[in-house]
Amino acid sequence: MTLLSPRRRKLGILWTLYFVQGLPFGFQATALPVHLRGAGTSLSVIGFATALSLPWMLKIFWAPLVDRFGSIEKGKRRSWILPLQGCLIVTCAAAAWTPPGERLGLLLGLVLMMNLFAATLDVAVDGLAVDLLERSELGRGNIAQVVGYKMGMLIGGGVLLWASGWIGWAGLFLVMAALIAATLPVSFLFQENRWMKGTGAGSIHEHATIGAVLTNLKRALTHRGAGWLLLFIATYKLGESMADTMFKPFLVDAGYSPQQIGLWVGTWGMLFSILGSYSGGYLASRIRLVDALAITAALRALPVAGEWWLSVVAPSEAKVIAVTCAEHFFGGALTTALFAFMMSRVNKKIGATHYTLLAAIEVWGKQPAAWISGVITQHTSYVFIFALATVLSVAFLALLVPIRRHRGQETNGSSSP
Repeated sequence: MTLLSPRRRKLGILWTLYFVQGLPFGFQATALPVHLRGAGTSLSVIGFATALSLPWMLKIFWAPLVDRFGSIEKGKRRSWILPLQGCLIVTCAAAAWTPPGERLGLLLGLVLMMNLFAATLDVAVDGLAVDLLERSELGRGNIAQVVGYKMGMLIGGGVLLWASGWIGWAGLFLVMAALIAATLPVSFLFQENRWMKGTGAGSIHEHATIGAVLTNLKRALTHRGAGWLLLFIATYKLGESMADTMFKPFLVDAGYSPQQIGLWVGTWGMLFSILGSYSGGYLASRIRLVDALAITAALRALPVAGEWWLSVVAPSEAKVIAVTCAEHFFGGALTTALFAFMMSRVNKKIGATHYTLLAAIEVWGKQPAAWISGVITQHTSYVFIFALATVLSVAFLALLVPIRRHRGQETNGSSSP
């Protein structure tokens, strides 16, 4: 018998599964640019290397299959989750023997495969979250989602990057594979059918066909206010993504070591991001989701301007740490508020597909800016790219006006519309 309440067990399971997804993505987002730059890779290649996350943008195309053949009633969410965890373990182990200075093409291919497995795992886990979480649990549930994912990023992109000076390239990936393997018992022991009582999910997937899934998705996308929501999701991190992609190479060119960057950006920064996620989730559970979204979005623009400031002045250690922690804190708060807002708009009949579409649009919106950030910087300067990122971060706030106009559609368990 467990001493944990059903809600805590739910949140713990979700936290663990999102943690697994964050490990390889944390490596790509923070550790890979540092190692590539250290190996003499050009800024253009580093910028375009962010395209390795393409599966996160394309996952909507196979999400209907997860909804069709991964219903929680028949215990099939786990039938997706377990094999994908195993695939991640294998690819991490293979990457241990492919350093960037020797087998760059093979390494990038393995990172692409990690993203494919992690993105598909995300579809199954998102569907699980939509099925399990009551409306009153969205704030806490998205804390578990975002914080679990970011803890994985902290380990994969921060702690292991910092530790790579001692454990080496192979040790980095072998530790990552071991951490994923350590989460397998959670997936093995999780009994999906036991959680259906009281969730309100009923048998919404039982007789679903691919056609029915797509029909429900079309209805959801043509719902009143859906267009503004999609545009908002696609642009809310445009400037931040552009600045973040170039911030690590900027620090390398400023003379800081991979260990310092891993500690400041990947570790301390991620810790503040987690604190921000808790704050954003708490705010989303106390006030209307649209208001939490507006507050966190406005505050997030400030530290992006701080990165611009760092490129103008001499970037001392104290300044880098301060701006990094502020950027991660407010960025984390905004992400959690937005994900809770997104989940409140999801049609549970197509939980995995609908939420995956919103999440894919979120990735699609910010990735092109990351892809071209290296080219822009190489032909201009770090000052220019950070200034452009600041302008974009402020400009997108105008979309909050029509979003707030349609706030009457919002249903928040902790507050009225």
